[in-house]
Amino acid sequence: MLVPHITFFFLIMLRSCSSIDTIGVSQNITDGQTIFSKEEKFEMGFFSPGTSKNRYLGIWFKNTSPITVAWVANRDTPLVDSLSTANFDSQGIMSVVNSTGSIIWSTSNYSSAPKTNYINPILQLLDDGNLVIKEGNNVIWQSFDYPTDTMLSGMKLGKNFKTRQEIYLTSWKSADDPSTGDYTARFLMVKGKYQQVYVYKSSDIVTRIGPYNAIAFAGQPNYKANPLYVYEVDMVVNDNEMYFEFMYNSSTFSAKFIVTYEGKFEIWQLTLRTHQWIQDLALPANNCDNYELCGPYGSCSTENFLGCTCLDGFEVVDEQESSDDFSRGCKRSKALDCGPKEGFRLLSSMKLPDTQNASYNGSMNLIECKEACKSNCSCVAYANPNMNPGGLGCLLWFGDLIDIRVYPINGQDLYVRLAASELSDLGSSFRKKKQVVIEVTVSVSAGLTLLCLILAFYIRNKRKRKRKLDTERQRQVRALKVIDKDHNNSNKRANIEVPMFTLSTIMRATDNFSINNQLGEGGFGPVYKGVLEQGQEIAVKRLSKSSRQGLDEFENEVICIAKLQHRNLVKLLGYCIQDDETMLIYEYMPNKSLDWFIFDNSRQSLLNWPQRFHIIHGIARGLLYLHQDSRLRVVHRDLKAGNILLDHNMNPKISDFGLARMFKEHESEANTKKVVGTLGYISPEYAVNGLFSVKSDIFSFGVLILEIVSGKKNRGFVNQDHHNSLLGHAWRLYKEGKSLDLLDASLDESLLVSQVQRCIHVGLLCVQQRAEDRPDTPFVVAMLGGEGSLPSPKQPGFFIQGSELSSSSSSLPTLPSSLNGVTLSQIQAR
Repeated sequence: MLVPHITFFFLIMLRSCSSIDTIGVSQNITDGQTIFSKEEKFEMGFFSPGTSKNRYLGIWFKNTSPITVAWVANRDTPLVDSLSTANFDSQGIMSVVNSTGSIIWSTSNYSSAPKTNYINPILQLLDDGNLVIKEGNNVIWQSFDYPTDTMLSGMKLGKNFKTRQEIYLTSWKSADDPSTGDYTARFLMVKGKYQQVYVYKSSDIVTRIGPYNAIAFAGQPNYKANPLYVYEVDMVVNDNEMYFEFMYNSSTFSAKFIVTYEGKFEIWQLTLRTHQWIQDLALPANNCDNYELCGPYGSCSTENFLGCTCLDGFEVVDEQESSDDFSRGCKRSKALDCGPKEGFRLLSSMKLPDTQNASYNGSMNLIECKEACKSNCSCVAYANPNMNPGGLGCLLWFGDLIDIRVYPINGQDLYVRLAASELSDLGSSFRKKKQVVIEVTVSVSAGLTLLCLILAFYIRNKRKRKRKLDTERQRQVRALKVIDKDHNNSNKRANIEVPMFTLSTIMRATDNFSINNQLGEGGFGPVYKGVLEQGQEIAVKRLSKSSRQGLDEFENEVICIAKLQHRNLVKLLGYCIQDDETMLIYEYMPNKSLDWFIFDNSRQSLLNWPQRFHIIHGIARGLLYLHQDSRLRVVHRDLKAGNILLDHNMNPKISDFGLARMFKEHESEANTKKVVGTLGYISPEYAVNGLFSVKSDIFSFGVLILEIVSGKKNRGFVNQDHHNSLLGHAWRLYKEGKSLDLLDASLDESLLVSQVQRCIHVGLLCVQQRAEDRPDTPFVVAMLGGEGSLPSPKQPGFFIQGSELSSSSSSLPTLPSSLNGVTLSQIQAR
């Protein structure tokens, strides 16, 4: 009868002291009890995930809602009731026992340590989330050696070559089922091979994160860690083991790497003060992240509508069938013969090929690396993977080069072996160009005259640049003075319909622009939350000194957009021009932006279908006001999920009118050489010809509808069955009569099927290729209201059929890529 007394005592102890992190022999954890790590960052106990009624023993981050699980013990043997316990015995073994007394999970099944009686073993939950069984300083067993889907700071991912134990992440089966899923994230576990991380679906690679460039894994080129929570990656490779771990020392933030049940590799940061998760990275982010998408010697680029191209010196294998078919990759245009004149072509800004068929030498410099490859006829390419200044390292590839892509940011140099004739063709072309330059130079002037011309040209350009900068500064000063003057001139005050705030007022409201009040940052500059003295909450958009477009946006919003008043438009409360500060003051939207909800796996379920339809309808009403009911017709030109803000009642409000254009009553469209907007939302006629109208906004609205319904982004949409964007995917499902398959899986059953189908239908009507085929705004509002029958939609813009662009979009230009979803400009549109 001793054990029950100890268990009862332990139950009282757990409930009376929330900081218990250690239990001893014969102490049990029953369902309903939890233990905390010493600093209460982690909690351990029994839980039920999501809507599941099954019970599991697990570890989760404390005080997050819903709970964020980091480790599950009995993931494949769930408990069916709450009458279970976790027992700890004198052999240093923890077991999960069900209501019938049967052991359904035990640490003894995962440990190579001999079963013996220990003097004083303990079970302890550490502050890094590691559950350890130890005697003194001897660790008998630890959960870090047997992770589930989550990697925490200090955990190793890799392989011990002596024990043959592999440590890798395995996804959950679904959001509500932690059992072993289809996806795994593994560090390259082959002895002697170069470091990479792969995401597998069963035995097939779906994403490659790497190779390691001595700073980070190259599979995250646009990732910029916040300096407030920098972590370090530690790489260990020796005869005994190879692994990597990330170390994260912060009292303000926590972090996790995770492989999701959908097959994504994600990095998340947890703000310990607010207990809010922030996603830093999610891969795959676009089609080019799909493993070996372009086949051998093919290269993928997100700046290319076709995605795939062949490396220099290579051509499509099945060119006789289609020059755009990369199903079998590319082949050499001219075969290698291992002759002395063979050489290497430099390819810059690349993600280096898969290193499974490469060898590595960490002591070679680049010249030695080249010689090693040149002297081996089987070597097809070489590179230095080390991005540290002056860092040594040599990768030599033998066999096909696969899974290559272009990285405009943080890309590396790759040297590919080519036949002598390929290189001579390049040299011949260069010599011809050089000859032309010489002939032109000689015909224009002799040496001294040419030198004088160059000098004169340099001086003139320098003066021209100075005049341009001076003109720009004068224009900015003049524009700000005009706005300020108009505000204080009683005859022109009608031009400025919002008040001017003093700098001191805004500084008090934002606590001197405290970083704790910063809501985010866009192309204009940072945005801060503030509270005026009378208690009104505001959002302050502060013009960044490095912003080139900010002043134009400022003028546009203060002079023009301030006149617009509608319940579905964000209200501009005022502005501030003082010293070198330029700011816009808006009403504060407590529920952030639409993309914060619909593109986040943990928050998608917070928006049910009635709310989503309410948001769709509200955006349409706001567009109707801009396009028809306001004093001047307004084309927004940057309608996207990030520019739809949500008030406390989840009412949508269109924001950010810095790129908007006003039309007079008789005007319907305009043309520009400067295409502005956000990729994924820009209409075809605007992207190709610079032609914009209200139908450009209708196209963007159609994209928004499909994104709201599906919970997926149009740009970067990934589907394993085809390479279409979200628009193409929706079109395929519509043609197959499966439109409801587009629906966000997080939505519950509280929806009207006919309403969802109508929304998808309207969305496809709005994104049709030809502007004249798209409905006007009043018709869109009427259709969403359920009025009348719907016409059949035609093919959407930017639709890709198979691996070929449709004829209607084959002339589309290559648009610039986007970082962090900010607004971009494309100069000199066709």
